[in-house]
Amino acid sequence: MIQYIDELEKADLKGKKVLLRLDLNVPVVDGKVVDDFDLQKIIPTIDFLRDYEAQVIILAHIEDSSGTNTTLLPVAEYLRGYFPLGFSPTFFDAEAVDKLLKLQDKEVLLFENVRNNSGEKESDKDFAQKLSQMADIYVNDAFGVSHRKHASVVGVPEFLPHYGGLLMRQEIEQLSKVFSPSHPFVFILGGAKFETKLPLIKKYLEKADSVFVAGALANDLFKEKGFEVGTSLVSASEVKLSDIVQNPKLVLPVDVTVTRKDGAQSFKKPQEVGKDEYIADVGPETLEHIKNLLKDAKTVVWNGPLGNYEAGFRDKTESLAKLVADLTANGLESIVGGGDTIASINTLGLDHKFSFISTGGGAMLDYLVDETLVGIEALKVESPSSL
Repeated sequence: MIQYIDELEKADLKGKKVLLRLDLNVPVVDGKVVDDFDLQKIIPTIDFLRDYEAQVIILAHIEDSSGTNTTLLPVAEYLRGYFPLGFSPTFFDAEAVDKLLKLQDKEVLLFENVRNNSGEKESDKDFAQKLSQMADIYVNDAFGVSHRKHASVVGVPEFLPHYGGLLMRQEIEQLSKVFSPSHPFVFILGGAKFETKLPLIKKYLEKADSVFVAGALANDLFKEKGFEVGTSLVSASEVKLSDIVQNPKLVLPVDVTVTRKDGAQSFKKPQEVGKDEYIADVGPETLEHIKNLLKDAKTVVWNGPLGNYEAGFRDKTESLAKLVADLTANGLESIVGGGDTIASINTLGLDHKFSFISTGGGAMLDYLVDETLVGIEALKVESPSSL
């Protein structure tokens, strides 16, 4: 059973150093945060800790679009718009220790990218213990990285009294609704990385009334059906899909947007794609098909774009976002996640029109398959000492 920080009294937190793991891995362009959705979600937990006069020490990571570690300085500048924030570029040297010792009640100190330390990804026990020595209490409010077996996620709770943050509880409560949904229940899955999403498709072909698969994921299924997929993105490894394509609950695009090297675009039936063509998105008939699929639905879970969102094929995904938002206003339970999915929703200013938007991409998918995450399990272990 997880304990959450708002179950504590002010006396439990006042003057205590709280090591707060957050997910601050947001897109940054030219030194500026360009999408603050995830950052807005963590501010209530920081506000709570400051209201209770804790000394807040933040651990987080950030990567650029290529997956390379980069600096949290732009995030620090953004957060300073909400509360005073100190920044430590180093971890265990004299300068870092001095900043920790000088930290006062209600103050916040953000450390530089925790993944700059070799012990983080290796979940090194000595590194986790050194992190734990910074604080009296550990709080995990980083649902989006809680599928990672890293030192700051699963190692530190072994050494400190530990709690879930306000966002962590919201994620668990909302996503858990998917395990006993109101029917008809439609699952919409897009994007790529078929190997990682295959367990999700298999599980929800059993639980949902319909599973609609689009994006690069659909290309593997078209290929399994014997269709030509041309130059389209498909899985690098062979995946056994015969049982899936024969499942009556599986729904695939009925038309697709294809491009050629000369830049020409057209709509085609999936079985009509040529060897020199690239499937970039679904087509207009597919949008109508999804509309009919959702017409009577009580629950929809959606993760991943319908097309190659990063290459500019966004209009079909954005049309789906508008459709789901409209249906949510009429009583549909809508649970969505995934970076490009959220980007389309935020672009349209619709983020307040869905039942729940998860901050977890891969973490959301893993949670929906396994019904837990390693970071959540670490919070369930009995604390080494009580407050």
